[in-house]
Amino acid sequence: MKRARLSLLVSLALAIPGLLMVWDLLANAAWPMDLLAPSGELAVRLMVLAMLPGPLVELVGTNRFLKGWLPIRRNLGVAASGYGLLHLAFYVIDMTPAGIVSELGLPGIWTGWLALALLMVPASISFNTAVRWLGRRWKTLQRLVYPALLLALAHWLLLGWSSTPALVHVAPLVLVWAARAWKRHRIRKGAFTA
Repeated sequence: MKRARLSLLVSLALAIPGLLMVWDLLANAAWPMDLLAPSGELAVRLMVLAMLPGPLVELVGTNRFLKGWLPIRRNLGVAASGYGLLHLAFYVIDMTPAGIVSELGLPGIWTGWLALALLMVPASISFNTAVRWLGRRWKTLQRLVYPALLLALAHWLLLGWSSTPALVHVAPLVLVWAARAWKRHRIRKGAFTA
């Protein structure tokens, strides 16, 4: 019951920025075009936050901070897909149907569509019944978040919003992956020399 309450509170907190964006749109305080970058950036930010605790645990072990972070990974991942959908909604509102179709072939656009499609798979099975029903396949399907993140990053960079913020967003994950790979390499090297 305590975990369910935490999950609900985290989900509500994660929804607040999206609700504020929708409020700004409905109150004519922002155009849909103005909300594309913030919603897309938040989706990427939440993907990174959902992906970080696993490799961090492997790298430094479990501590109090990570014990609090691990149980909300699913919330973060589902919220990332929600902000991806919100990003898409702002795009659709901003464009005409003919404009959307005409842009489908652009790499900066189709990478976003594909990233969202891949992200929707892990999000749609992020509940306990799906974990039990899918067994080992659940973890395999959850790994679709890796190509989704790469495509989302490509989408961001190809649209030319700005490369520096995009790279800053993924830098923590890249650093942790690199440190984990180095640690695994050292362990394997030690195993072979022993």
